[in-house]
Amino acid sequence: MIKIFGHLAPDTDATGSALIWEWFLNEVKGKNAKAYVLGEPNTEAAFVLKRWGFERPEILNDVAAGDEVVVVDTNNPAELPPSINDASIVEIIDHHLLAGGLKTSGPIMITIRPVASTATVMYGRMKDKAERMPEGIKGLMLGCILSDTLEFRSPTTTERDRQVAAKLADDLGIDIPSYAAEMFEAKSDISAFADADLIRMDSKKYEIGSTSFRVSVLETTSPSIVMDRKDSLMNSMQSVAAEDGVDQVLLFVVDILNEASTLFVPNDLVKTLAEKSFGATVTGDTVLLPGVVSRKKQIIPNLKL
Repeated sequence: MIKIFGHLAPDTDATGSALIWEWFLNEVKGKNAKAYVLGEPNTEAAFVLKRWGFERPEILNDVAAGDEVVVVDTNNPAELPPSINDASIVEIIDHHLLAGGLKTSGPIMITIRPVASTATVMYGRMKDKAERMPEGIKGLMLGCILSDTLEFRSPTTTERDRQVAAKLADDLGIDIPSYAAEMFEAKSDISAFADADLIRMDSKKYEIGSTSFRVSVLETTSPSIVMDRKDSLMNSMQSVAAEDGVDQVLLFVVDILNEASTLFVPNDLVKTLAEKSFGATVTGDTVLLPGVVSRKKQIIPNLKL
């Protein structure tokens, strides 16, 4: 059996893409494949799964030597199971930069495209077979694209993402703004999560020279809900950094509707980073960064110390 999974801290694209490719391999290619997640999906992903009648895929903690796997929505070993290089990777489908570090036992199919969502890549890979997708798979695919593009607000959005989303919405009879609003409302409900869980929920490790960071984003249509927890989140940032073996957590609260981010500034290190990276003037323990919504395109590439 082929195991399909995305990255740790699974979001809508990682969760949905694994299920989309499970359908494609089983129903179109005639293979035996199963989707997994590498942790509990976020609230938006959970909403999209329920909306289209899917159960959460089984959580996979690690892989074994000889396991056949397909990796989706990442190619970074740091975001994958500890024993990933012992497994037999048969395919990678992604839309992120090529990180390096994965080991394969032979030549494999690698598809990485400069679009905003792995689901968009998959639609292109399917070609005419995309017409065979059942309603639920189309719904997952549309949800993945709207999530990763922030309903086309993200600078990572391409015309291809817009075209595929429009086709899927038309097939489903879905109004994109209404569906996206439901998704973002679900994402904004953070009441059930402890501070440490929120910090890790959508985060990636990154290094600047010898300084290591966990770069976390909280995308929301209700930033005031997050800001009400600012003090406790700031306290938790230090303990999360220590537990995760990084020097500092960077926490960006992304206001989806107003297309801006608020960076928490707990100390002089982050103050210096905010000023050098974004040209910001920092006068308190937060700083507003207008127009900054994408970690992949606007945050990570600009980080400096």
